Amino acid sequence: MLRDLALLLIFGWGFLQSFKRPWIGILIWTWISVMNPHQLSWTLKDQPFAMVIFCSTMLGLLITKDRKDFSLAREQRMLIVFMVWMCITLPFSMLFDESFELWKRVMKIDLVVLVSMVLLHSKRQLMWFVWINVISIGFYGVKGGIFTAMTGGNYKVWGPETSYIEGNNEVAVAIVMTIPLMRFLQMQMQARWARLVMTFCMLMMVLAALGSNSRGALLALGAMGLMFWWRGKNKIGPAIALVVIGAGMLSLMPAEWWERMNTIKTYDQDASALGRINAWWMAFNLAKSHLFGGGFMVWTGVIFAVYAPDPTDVHAAHSIYFMVLGEQGFVGLFLFLALFMLAYGSANHLRGQGRRQPETQWLSDLGGMLQVSFVGYAVGGAFLSLSYWDLPYNMMIMAVVGRRWLARKAWLTEKPEPLIVWPPFAQSWFKKTPKAMPLS
Repeated sequence: MLRDLALLLIFGWGFLQSFKRPWIGILIWTWISVMNPHQLSWTLKDQPFAMVIFCSTMLGLLITKDRKDFSLAREQRMLIVFMVWMCITLPFSMLFDESFELWKRVMKIDLVVLVSMVLLHSKRQLMWFVWINVISIGFYGVKGGIFTAMTGGNYKVWGPETSYIEGNNEVAVAIVMTIPLMRFLQMQMQARWARLVMTFCMLMMVLAALGSNSRGALLALGAMGLMFWWRGKNKIGPAIALVVIGAGMLSLMPAEWWERMNTIKTYDQDASALGRINAWWMAFNLAKSHLFGGGFMVWTGVIFAVYAPDPTDVHAAHSIYFMVLGEQGFVGLFLFLALFMLAYGSANHLRGQGRRQPETQWLSDLGGMLQVSFVGYAVGGAFLSLSYWDLPYNMMIMAVVGRRWLARKAWLTEKPEPLIVWPPFAQSWFKKTPKAMPLS
């Protein structure tokens, strides 16, 4: 009950704050949507906290005196076009009732993404946004890593119930995508103990991804590790460290884990892999026959019977690419790919331009780590259905807000803001009257 009371207090505080400072409402919404903390409670699981925060934040957007930026970045324009296309395809859905329910959920997520780019503008707000995403996934990753170490990898790591990342494959790729964001935060830390704690958390995240028994996560880890190594100035030292750490973690995995990972090489003999390929062919055949795709929720026996090579082997898409292809057609897939290519390009812009002056080095760090995260999403997402989930779009928000901050040279006009401001009555509790936790 104490856990439920604590959550209620946080939700209540966020609800009140979102009217005056709607960017805080964005943070609370992100926490609820990505982490699903109410699913960890006893009595609050079915309460519409996300909708309440969404409504209060939208109202706060109208009445707040805080800075708002209604200019449209290229990612925003592309996302709006993608949203319009999904609205166009909805009436042509093969299973309209089922599609309509998911369409409402996707539209709400995308609308919050657009609103987030309007409300988030300062370094402090952007750093908080990164922290919220890291904490939301890091909770399951660090806990899952410790669980994997204690059980010798004999049990799978799962995500929160009734969420996008409930499955072992989905939570694993979410964990993998969050590791570079953790590394970004670590690069901003100066205290040695904080950097050590973050190192421990990242190691546990890797162990949790392995403990999920997800082959897609293993491939994503490999791709991200290769990118980390390639960008490093010293190639030999990091390579040795990666090999040693990787060997140590892999040695914890049981024989069953190795047997499953070996099926990557023999996918043509694995029923799960063959089922995914069958679903991919179904999506391709469906998109060829229907310009608007089949709409959301086409992964059913009725539709497989018409378009799949094996009509009896019904599977979910298990691929962000084929999921969008089957549901939104080739036009939808093009818009989806273009959206994240633009976001990757903005992250690359931050990485290159941010290193030109010390005040913007943190943006260079952020851009580089976002690129690594996007690579993890591109590789791991090829094997799971997370086309519309929040975290990849949240990373796009980070790239857009960071690029705007850089373009307007905000370090020249923006007053340095602490990440956490202590209340006045608490300042007397400290000898040196600390006012805040530093940003970097």
